[in-house]
Amino acid sequence: MALTTQAQAVVLLTAHLSQLDRGEAKPLSPTEWGRFALWLKNRGLQPEDLIADEPAKLLAGWLDRSVTVHRVEQLLNRGTALGLSLEKWERAGLWVMTRSDPDYPERLKRRLRSNSPPLLFGCGNRDLLGKGGLAIVGSRDTEQSDLSFAAMLGAEAAAQGMAVVSGGARGVDEAAMLGALEHEGTTIGVLADSLLRTATSAKYRRFLMARDLALVSPFNPEARFEVGNAMARNRYIYSLADAAVVVSSNLGKGGTWTGAVENLKERWVPLWVKTIPGSTSGNEELVRRGARWLPDGKRELAALILPLEETASTAEVKGSLPSHQYVPAAPREESIRETSSSAEREGTQELTTAADGDSSFLAAAKAAQTPGFYDLFLLKVESLASSGPLTLQQLQNCLDLAKPQLGAWLRRAVAEGRIKKMSKPARYRWQGTLPRQPSMFADGS
Repeated sequence: MALTTQAQAVVLLTAHLSQLDRGEAKPLSPTEWGRFALWLKNRGLQPEDLIADEPAKLLAGWLDRSVTVHRVEQLLNRGTALGLSLEKWERAGLWVMTRSDPDYPERLKRRLRSNSPPLLFGCGNRDLLGKGGLAIVGSRDTEQSDLSFAAMLGAEAAAQGMAVVSGGARGVDEAAMLGALEHEGTTIGVLADSLLRTATSAKYRRFLMARDLALVSPFNPEARFEVGNAMARNRYIYSLADAAVVVSSNLGKGGTWTGAVENLKERWVPLWVKTIPGSTSGNEELVRRGARWLPDGKRELAALILPLEETASTAEVKGSLPSHQYVPAAPREESIRETSSSAEREGTQELTTAADGDSSFLAAAKAAQTPGFYDLFLLKVESLASSGPLTLQQLQNCLDLAKPQLGAWLRRAVAEGRIKKMSKPARYRWQGTLPRQPSMFADGS
């Protein structure tokens, strides 16, 4: 595994490379690294400079109670251990991503700021980390009905072109991930331990090879389970997603409960919970704290990331989201609107740009306040295919959509007669006429 000098410095300063012996320096935590990296930046220094020069000389003037110059020097003096670890990780197909890499997830930086992990170890398709998705989380030990629900929700996400983000743990997390992957969806698994072992297991091998899965961890790939790490990784699950669903949680205890409460406090993404009546469930208490009940029946999962007022108006049109379930805690509404709006802008920026020339469409969308992602997709395809049929790869390159999302919308358009699929070779030709705008929103498309 070839790492730049910059990446080597970050790994040496922040990663656990082996079990700590008595007296050994402890790697910098995300918070410690955040303030240390900021100090370096403000003085025109890079982490790699600490390897090329004498750290004590460069760090003159650095004063910190926990991050001492001696500690930094000890950490940088672990070159042999780093070389052995990199060789082992490379054999297993792992990669290392630092916060300075261009493909480091922007959502983590924006939501966690200086607390975003300085390193991400991973395996699989690292491009998935920047795509967002639906976080599906729940307890390890739960009823079979919850496991079935998680798998079904994962399959729904796959069918609707939305990636699943979860923790990879036994129980709800694993069920949701496999539910998506087995239905040709994409998944991000944020692990708290044993990345090396999980990445080489037969359970996920074919999905990693198909580039439908990314397994990541901010902790050493060989780390064993620790409660503290399991609690800490919850924030990364939420921050990589656009919305989250809690399938089951234990009232007042456990990682699922702690992560959900932290998300409500920090207001990273909108939080929804599965309906589980009974005082022993933590789900009802999460709703009292600002979460929302996940609607039953047929769901458009993209609506879960829309601003509150748009979600509510869409629910009334469709009649599928009971209005009594939308009773928000007042302090949460503004945060959810801000977070969701940001996610929506990220997910639809290119399609919206493509439709900028159609003032009537934009006017109708603005008036209705329920812009349909699918309808913007159709507008773009109509424009692209006006000069002739396009292959799947050409459409994917032009639209910059995830493969499952593009496939789901193409199948829908073919079924509706808007697009004709041609064979030998497979190509897509526009043949439909977009409906008049008022009817587009009246029928809930």
